[in-house]
Amino acid sequence: MSSLAVDRTARHLRLLTDTIAAVNSTLDLGEVFQRIASGVAEAMATDACFVYLYDEATGMLELRATHGTRFDDPAHRPRMAPGEGITGAAAAALRPVAIDRAAHLDPRFKSFPNLPEDEYESILAVPVLARDKLAGALNVRTREPRVFAEDEIGLLEAIAGQVGQAIENAKLYERSQRRVAELEALAEIGRTVSSSIYLDEALQAICERTRAALAADGCALVLAADEGLRVGHRAGRPGSDERLLELSAAAPLVSETEAAHPLVWKERPTGALVAVSDAPRAWSPEQLALLATIAHAAAAAVENARAALRGLLAQEIHHRVKNNLQTVASLLRLQAASAGDEQAAKALRESVNRVLSIAAVHDLLTAARSDDLDCAGLIGRLQAMLAQELGGRSVGSRLEPVTLPGPRATALALVFCELFQNAVEHGAGEVEVTLARRGDEAELVVADEGEGPRPGGGDGLGLTIARALVAEELAGRLELHGGGGGRAVVTFPVAS
Repeated sequence: MSSLAVDRTARHLRLLTDTIAAVNSTLDLGEVFQRIASGVAEAMATDACFVYLYDEATGMLELRATHGTRFDDPAHRPRMAPGEGITGAAAAALRPVAIDRAAHLDPRFKSFPNLPEDEYESILAVPVLARDKLAGALNVRTREPRVFAEDEIGLLEAIAGQVGQAIENAKLYERSQRRVAELEALAEIGRTVSSSIYLDEALQAICERTRAALAADGCALVLAADEGLRVGHRAGRPGSDERLLELSAAAPLVSETEAAHPLVWKERPTGALVAVSDAPRAWSPEQLALLATIAHAAAAAVENARAALRGLLAQEIHHRVKNNLQTVASLLRLQAASAGDEQAAKALRESVNRVLSIAAVHDLLTAARSDDLDCAGLIGRLQAMLAQELGGRSVGSRLEPVTLPGPRATALALVFCELFQNAVEHGAGEVEVTLARRGDEAELVVADEGEGPRPGGGDGLGLTIARALVAEELAGRLELHGGGGGRAVVTFPVAS
């Protein structure tokens, strides 16, 4: 083997070694490409080397590094589609293309105003593959005609394989970094939603972090209001309100410049989260999944804030109703005390108990911060209030938890009040109160040791009120039993 051949072999081996070292030393594609372009041109004794990167989003090959020449305007890099130009032909065919002379006269040749390629005679172009998919292209050029040998073509293909590995490593790193950024954005959004007491502040933060996490030019939250959809918050340049409302109505939606995901809470739409890009792009599955996750967090934030507001309003209403009812009860007591007729005074006292039973419901609703009440505590409170009229008679109770919404709890309180007063007025001995759950139904029993209802006796006003409440509000039944003591039994479904 001649010394020239030995020298060329040594240069080729050194090029492979240096290329592998460059690929493994950094994840910066620009640095790797430039080192490879310079190393290839020197080792293969060519006048120039061009390295192209394939952008899947745009479907274009873009010049990223050169040696031996430079393009005049880096802001406008030469770009071509696979199949365009000689290098594009190699990329499209996924195999090398070699021309030994007058390459600029080849019908496939493509010129660029800022790239003096027509000064070169020969060209060898090879595709760059990563996982058997097009990732870029690589070419070498000479000013003098040159026939590229088989080993040179094989060498450039081997170099292209290393370039493909570098591109794959960089993409993996970019995806991992993007995923970390997305997870950090989600964590930050979670902290903002949970720590901010102001809904507007939380939603604005969601918009800004979504735009950053998706690398979008604009982001907006469209929210459902009484008058319809409205743009609530925006970050960056999301576009006109009219367009955002259109995207919200069409969500979920994905296009080259827009992505929208609906805000849904318990199958009820409450708006949409919209991301906008100025230039066409491909939204990755990970980015769309992130958009959906953030949209769910935004929907939860909106619903929680609205629920909190409803709760505050309900508490204020219950508090005011309770105070007003207690005022009414005080006025009725004063009127009862000054009434000259005992029957009128008795009716007023009974009305006081009815008003106070309703006030007790609202007092518990205010304290519970909920629309539901445990009726065991309610009846226990009413029993203590009404027992003052027993005149020394004993009271016993067995109360199991039964939870009812406010309106039904109010009805049960009034029913209990009427039945207890009936036992006080017409019964004798100990009064026993029982509240128990029987499967899907609940049972309230007020019993005493008296004779019970007289056969054929009619209902007074109190029992008439109780029967109406049981039938209409509780959807249950009221039964009176005598013999061995009087018993009033109310049975009603727990579910409304």
